[in-house]
Amino acid sequence: MGLGCNNFGSRIDEETAHRVVRAALEEGVTFFDTADIYGGGKSEEFLGRALQGWRDDVVIATKFSGRTGDGPYRVGASRKHAIAACEASLRRLGTDYVDLYYLHFPDGSTPIDETLGAIDDLVRAGKVRYAASSNLAGWQIVEAEHVARARRTTRFVASQSQWSLLERGVELEVVPACLACGIGVVPYYPLASGLLTGKYRRGEAPPEGTRLARSDRYEELATDESFDTIGRLLELGQKTGRTLLELALGWLVAQPVVPSVLVGATKPEQVAANAAAAQVRLSEDEVDALSDVTVPTR
Repeated sequence: MGLGCNNFGSRIDEETAHRVVRAALEEGVTFFDTADIYGGGKSEEFLGRALQGWRDDVVIATKFSGRTGDGPYRVGASRKHAIAACEASLRRLGTDYVDLYYLHFPDGSTPIDETLGAIDDLVRAGKVRYAASSNLAGWQIVEAEHVARARRTTRFVASQSQWSLLERGVELEVVPACLACGIGVVPYYPLASGLLTGKYRRGEAPPEGTRLARSDRYEELATDESFDTIGRLLELGQKTGRTLLELALGWLVAQPVVPSVLVGATKPEQVAANAAAAQVRLSEDEVDALSDVTVPTR
């Protein structure tokens, strides 16, 4: 399991973020994922300070290409922004290098060879260890792979995409593309913004303090179709003695293309529960049964 730090600086303050990071370290979590736009940059700052003394024992991933300021040069995947964004992330994280540097969003205005060239320069300068992409379509992942091979530049080794038992569209093109190119898929929102934790009930308002209680997307996500699927998952869990959390994370962990699953947390006890669920190893029959509950759709 990797710890998603998107809540740092937005939903939780620095003291709580430190407690969450410490809980993750105690559970053996060594992969921490953030981005320059999370919390307006505070996520990187909080994470960097929380990991002081642990730098050589962890993997830090951050991202660029989201808007970080006004004007045309503080957004996108151009060489200018990629290099400037990396320098700024290193300062906020308080480190000399980033282990995994993601292109956060595709940039239709910048050729991918320019982006890969800039990242390659960062790798050669020792400021980045590995490159990755996030939210790219399958064809964009393949294009980047071909360009990197042709130009012999740093290639993407991972792709971060939304993937859960309630959101399986990634399986149509992104997963096959990554399998073909030897790229790992790192799922985010594996619990479908909390719907797969069992905290939400059909026809009821979201509990106070939960992610969806503060979101205007609750009605969009908490559909009858979603709750029908959750009901079928709960039935499978009752037969096998698994919790909904164990099914949701265990199913993703069982996917051959997945090296790590990113799970966010706002409390230390959530980290412990998620880490325990992520260690569950489902049988092949359980994985197949879960896969049959829903169908990948766009």
